[in-house]
Amino acid sequence: MLRPAWMARPLDPLRSIKIKLGVLVVTSVFVSTLLMILGLRAEVQFRYTFVVTSLASLAVTLLLAHGMTSPLREMTAAARAMARGDYSRRVRATSRDEVGQLASAFNRMASDLEQVDRHRRELVANVSHELRTPIAGLQALLENMVDGVWEPDKERLEQALTQTERLGRLVADLLDLSRLDAGVVPLHAREFAVRPFLESVLREAESLGHDVVFVVDVEPAALTAVADTERLHQVVTNLLANACRHSPPGGRVSLHAHRAHDAASGSLRLEVQDQGPGIPREERTRVFERFIRGGDRSGPGGGAASGYPGGRRREGGGTGLGLAIARWAVDLHGGEIAVAESAYGCRIRVVLPGDTRDARS
Repeated sequence: MLRPAWMARPLDPLRSIKIKLGVLVVTSVFVSTLLMILGLRAEVQFRYTFVVTSLASLAVTLLLAHGMTSPLREMTAAARAMARGDYSRRVRATSRDEVGQLASAFNRMASDLEQVDRHRRELVANVSHELRTPIAGLQALLENMVDGVWEPDKERLEQALTQTERLGRLVADLLDLSRLDAGVVPLHAREFAVRPFLESVLREAESLGHDVVFVVDVEPAALTAVADTERLHQVVTNLLANACRHSPPGGRVSLHAHRAHDAASGSLRLEVQDQGPGIPREERTRVFERFIRGGDRSGPGGGAASGYPGGRRREGGGTGLGLAIARWAVDLHGGEIAVAESAYGCRIRVVLPGDTRDARS
């Protein structure tokens, strides 16, 4: 039968371990003195009184000390479980003293470790899955050409190139994400002209052969902003790549840049609009998670190879990391990225503050 918390840990309401130790000593002395007085009044032999008094004092001390040290024993058991890979154990942190604070900190650490371990397992599984698909396709293609089943013509070589490019994108995205996670990516914010910057990014996107029409709108034309252009380049490139992947052939991808409403000088609001199927409302926050792709759903998180015909660029799909990298880069600036409401397609909005700061500090 479980005992109430106040019976198992009667000293929990006290806020200091020093006070608890003082209460333990005073209680033990009080019980010893009381029993000694009662024994003397009852004219019990002193040796019997001494034994009973000592046992009673020891019992009181053990009872109170057991509740005081209970969180420490639980932490020891939980730490041993963690050493075996079990991060689900928690400590009952009902005490208000230093031991209780330690127990609360231990629980937070255990939760963080459990989350890190879960992310590590998911990362290994997802990376293995992502690497297996292009490697298997490339291996089968090369084996067929070596065995003479297929001729190494332009179409087959383009398929091999597609798989190789997908592997390259995945490795590059993983490297970028690992740098962001480790906090080794410096942020060098400076003021720059927005239109020339966006036009240079669009020229790079056009050179990749996307069969869409790019439209850039900057208001005002001389708009300037404060950001790390290298990191912002990653954001815009990933957003354009996802928009191109989900727009139909000949569709339009729009890039809008404006001053953020009611914001200080140097702030920036970027919006990338495509003509794809859009993202369901319940999925709009998940698309920025790692390896969440739109191939199984709709939206710019990725895309299935069979989603749109006509174009080698859609055969490989996305790596599922582009939007995660974009979110991390925006977070570095202390900004916000989200899927905005749109009458058609998908619109992703990025807002950077004028007082750009390193959000890791």
